[in-house]
Amino acid sequence: MLITIVTFIIVFGILVVVHEFGHFYFAKRAGILVREFSIGMGPKIFAHQKNGTTYTIRILPLGGYVRMAGLEDDDDSLKSGATVSLLLNQDDVVETINASKKKTLISGVPVEIVKWDLEKELWIEGYENGEEDKYRRFSVLHDASIIEEDGTKVRIAPIDVQFQSAKLWQRMLTNFAGPLNNFILTIIAFTLIAVIQGGVVTTENSTKIGGFATSSVAKKAGLKVGDEIVAVNGHKTTSWQKLSTYVNAAPGEKINVTYSRDNQRKTVAMTPRAQNQNGKKIGLIGITAKTHTDSSFMAIATYGFTKTWTTMLALFAAIGGIFTHGFSLNDLGGPVAIYSYTSEATQYGLTSVIGLLAFLSINLGIVNLFPIPALDGGKIVLNIIEGIRRKPLSPEKEGIITLIGFGFLMLLMVLVTWNDIQRYFFN
Repeated sequence: MLITIVTFIIVFGILVVVHEFGHFYFAKRAGILVREFSIGMGPKIFAHQKNGTTYTIRILPLGGYVRMAGLEDDDDSLKSGATVSLLLNQDDVVETINASKKKTLISGVPVEIVKWDLEKELWIEGYENGEEDKYRRFSVLHDASIIEEDGTKVRIAPIDVQFQSAKLWQRMLTNFAGPLNNFILTIIAFTLIAVIQGGVVTTENSTKIGGFATSSVAKKAGLKVGDEIVAVNGHKTTSWQKLSTYVNAAPGEKINVTYSRDNQRKTVAMTPRAQNQNGKKIGLIGITAKTHTDSSFMAIATYGFTKTWTTMLALFAAIGGIFTHGFSLNDLGGPVAIYSYTSEATQYGLTSVIGLLAFLSINLGIVNLFPIPALDGGKIVLNIIEGIRRKPLSPEKEGIITLIGFGFLMLLMVLVTWNDIQRYFFN
């Protein structure tokens, strides 16, 4: 269990860091201030500021975010009537604003703030030392920092470095960069699998048995490596996929397996072992397909791309099935499902874990491109609308649209998680 938990945290962490780094990198290239790059959620346990960005590690190792200037309430920590501490430079210009009670600025000037502008004119006004006869306006440096209520030190967000100030194509690229990085990670992961295996392992176009799992039902029934299964309960098995379908559909039920050995056909009865997989019971007889390994450089070099493409097509087909065959929560999976997949992958070794990472990464990339507000795809749609209208939506309208999308995603996440808990723990 400990190995599964550690693997889950590492896999989830890699997915989040790679995705968010895409947004981070292209935002920086576009001149957008990234105020914070966080790994994890909740209270921070580490923070370091460099080149205008505060890098934080937070206590819950699930998720993370890139906080760009202009995409949140930047002055949240400042409240009229509150007392802050201002650290001034030698020219009496504010270089640090301390709005936290957890930090103390040596030589800081206490000010009861009344008004401020940290976006355009860059100033802050208030009563120095809280005295009514010492009302004063302080100029604020463009690159000044603010220590927020939780003690995190970040840069202020002047208008010229805010997300909205970048060119439209730069903002679109920044929004697309997260999914793009997920696709790149998928290619790298699949290529790494080919390298570890010493080549590209492909299943031969037949139903010949290549090996047996531990406590194999088929092996106990007398089947051997090299036998070719030709039918299950009278249904011809012309491909390994059809063979798996017939066997998987009969967990704990007696089936008749017809196989060919030395040009002779025989039929034997066996009962597939029932196993819970992805919340469903399936039948397994403990056999593996006969495989072929292509160790050529070209096969290894291209495998990441070809496997990513075929996986992407399979995912699109699955997504299309949701609309053609009806929507079901069982078609979706949240953190509980991912943990279950991770538990299975750890039992089969490193290549299975890397394969899971690749599969989750491409899933994350595709799902994030759905045109749903609050997802990257929804943001790109708003960018396209802005390009057509030649002006952006008002911040109020965009905020409402994003809030609706966020609410929908939160509701869906709760439903999916509850459904996963029922599938994996109560069935």
